[in-house]
Amino acid sequence: MKISAAVCRDTGQPLTIEVLDLDDPRPNEVLVRVVACGVCHTDIGIQRLVPKPIVLGHEGSGIVERVGSAVTKVKVGDRVVLTFGSCGVCASCVEGEPAYCHDMRRLQFSGARADGSPTMRQGASPVHGAFFQQSAFATYALATERNVVPVGSDVPLELLGPLGCGVQTGAGAVINALAVRTGASLAVFGVGSVGLSAVMAARIVGATTIIAVDVNPVRLETARSLGATHAIDARSGDVTARIQEITAGGANFSLEASGVETSFNAAVECLAIRGTCGFVTAPRQGQAFPFSLAPILLRGRRLMGILEGSSVPDRFIPRLIELYRQGRFPMDRLATYYPFADINRAMDDSHYGRAIKPILRM
Repeated sequence: MKISAAVCRDTGQPLTIEVLDLDDPRPNEVLVRVVACGVCHTDIGIQRLVPKPIVLGHEGSGIVERVGSAVTKVKVGDRVVLTFGSCGVCASCVEGEPAYCHDMRRLQFSGARADGSPTMRQGASPVHGAFFQQSAFATYALATERNVVPVGSDVPLELLGPLGCGVQTGAGAVINALAVRTGASLAVFGVGSVGLSAVMAARIVGATTIIAVDVNPVRLETARSLGATHAIDARSGDVTARIQEITAGGANFSLEASGVETSFNAAVECLAIRGTCGFVTAPRQGQAFPFSLAPILLRGRRLMGILEGSSVPDRFIPRLIELYRQGRFPMDRLATYYPFADINRAMDDSHYGRAIKPILRM
């Protein structure tokens, strides 16, 4: 079928909205009419690492248009959130940890189905798709049964796409992975959409000291309004000392969501004895940088890598939606909406911090 999609042809260059041909759904696939799609920093930072031309976008929400012959989870007309792909058969998936699927990298970033086949073309030329098994910067997306999550009709569908990645990453890091406990202290480094989702989750689980660290005063104020008890501008003074003073010796937990080397070190150094630092980013885009193990070893601290909030999306996304219904998880306050035609402005606003969570309306 013919679709309109935003195509990335060169790293760092504006996306171009083009007409492409999208495959019919195979037996395990679901065709979704995309209503909206969040813009994530991954859509920007990953461009140099994926094959091109490619259609990005991995926080889609929409309505099921067609289902493959083997699909039983959803039916035509269902409202769904699209999330990350997973194989369903590796040890991690079988043990209920799909975020750590052994095939995770290929399923999200290869630009093809699990079997290596393309999902879209332009004339006779294949265009890479299946980004996070969805490629939702488009009017229609082809997903698998495993990465669609049905949602109710009493919440705004256009808001829900970011639950599929950024929001579940931040909230899940606190609730699922770190398992922040009632009365604990948490320092969040970087309060964009992931960090602010973590702040909201920390308030829900009953953390009594929630410290937001950033260089953007508007975001720090937003963090305070969403539950942070303290806000620290990382440009002024010794961040580690401030956190240790606030917490009387160090935070029980920290979450690094900025991807900055100095922030990563501070997120470790601010911890109490036997504290845990979760990280959802890679400073220097994963390249090596100076880092001392002594503060970890000598104080019994732990480092935890966290993907997708260690969530099982079919269970966790509905939990977050219910918290939103109750007014306890106001994720709508993170959203700024853009028409699909303004995708490059939305990408720029995300990159330069002018919008917390841009969402494209298709």
